[in-house]
Amino acid sequence: MMLEPSIDALQDKIKSKYTLVTLSSRRARQLSDSKNVMVDNPKSVKYVGMALEEIEAGKLYIED
Repeated sequence: MMLEPSIDALQDKIKSKYTLVTLSSRRARQLSDSKNVMVDNPKSVKYVGMALEEIEAGKLYIED
């Protein structure tokens, strides 16, 4: 089973796995309330997957 997006692609955007998990879980909670996805036609039907797709697309990030 392949996970999309891959952890390698996500870690190119956000280096820390802890930060990646925290950011995606917070965004998934927001998506469950608002259903306002920032990517067109997400592949995932689950909110965490949608949040990870947003990170991969560069729409969701952590400011330095």
